[in-house]
Amino acid sequence: MSEKEIKSGSFEDFKINTKIKLAALWTSVMFCYIYGDYFSLYVPNKVKDFINGETLLDSPVRLFLATILMTIPALMIFASVILKPKINRLLNIVFGVIYTLIMLLIAFTTMKPWWSFYVFLAFIESILTAIIVWFAFKWPRYI
Repeated sequence: MSEKEIKSGSFEDFKINTKIKLAALWTSVMFCYIYGDYFSLYVPNKVKDFINGETLLDSPVRLFLATILMTIPALMIFASVILKPKINRLLNIVFGVIYTLIMLLIAFTTMKPWWSFYVFLAFIESILTAIIVWFAFKWPRYI
């Protein structure tokens, strides 16, 4: 950058690699997931339901499937940094679309007053995963 392009008092900035952007977005998604699950403990009778085993995850198979569902975004943080661009781009598009759809489904099926925080987080997560898809889709190419 030439001296003419740098204005006095301006802040230094640099281009962030697509891999880093994707990893940061997946990290934000995971924080929202974790906070959503944590805040759900404050919903009346939720802890009692956990203790009584009255949850959606009421079998070993469902619990294992939920574990897989939550492991993928956590692994995508690391995968986004280490994978080669071609497979990285593909996985981010595929999983970004899947998780966007899942969170929109959750947002539209959880419309109860005590769960408004969960709906809000689901919409935020949907936006974040849609941005993941966008960044992966628009991944810069060498000319």
